[in-house]
Amino acid sequence: MFTASLSYLRNTEGWERTAVIGGLLGAFSFLVIPAFAATGYLLRVLRETMRGDDEGAPAFDDWEAMTVDGLKAAVIGLAYAFLPSALFAVAATAGVAGLLSGSDAGAVTGGLVLIASTLVAAVLALASAYVLPAAILNYADKGRIGAGFAAGEVGAMLVSREYATAFGYALVLGIAVGLAGGVLNAVPVLGYVATAFVAFYAAVASAWIFGTAYAEMYPVDVTAGSDGAPDERVVV
Repeated sequence: MFTASLSYLRNTEGWERTAVIGGLLGAFSFLVIPAFAATGYLLRVLRETMRGDDEGAPAFDDWEAMTVDGLKAAVIGLAYAFLPSALFAVAATAGVAGLLSGSDAGAVTGGLVLIASTLVAAVLALASAYVLPAAILNYADKGRIGAGFAAGEVGAMLVSREYATAFGYALVLGIAVGLAGGVLNAVPVLGYVATAFVAFYAAVASAWIFGTAYAEMYPVDVTAGSDGAPDERVVV
């Protein structure tokens, strides 16, 4: 699966154009809208692979729908990031207040609260990072933002071997991009742009991995949908 993910985009006709557009969107992601568009494209990759369409990466088109789709996914991502961030902010504020209280007891208590809040926030952040792809997968399949918070459906993915394997592969890709970015960013500007292209390529590979894992967990019933109805999945 890992090796196949790396060749997914490259084996697509006209992949260079897709890579250039994706890299430029990544480079200008600080403008926010390009980030939504890039995310919307990755959702297309997810949907095609989770439905068994493995003939090649989709093209960049229908920009408005793609950008809105990416915005919806971003809303889900922000929601999952809110809890650890809010908890850390509240606890850190209390901890700093204790440190600045002027009393020894307050300083000790404040320090302990600050350390504990940092550890708890770190654990929650890691848990959120593991859950979020499953939430996005469920949204990509169902098409509703609420699907990203369907505890039963999302939770079922989290304990599956296929999902855990996909997450591990995606984590390796993320670490590789981080290391590559550290090297490339030694060259100002050009390094930043190059990192954006590498990150996009890796993101497409990760989307393929997660989409393929989802297809393995919930195979499409090919006998359904012949009358125009949505494909149905068989839970295994």
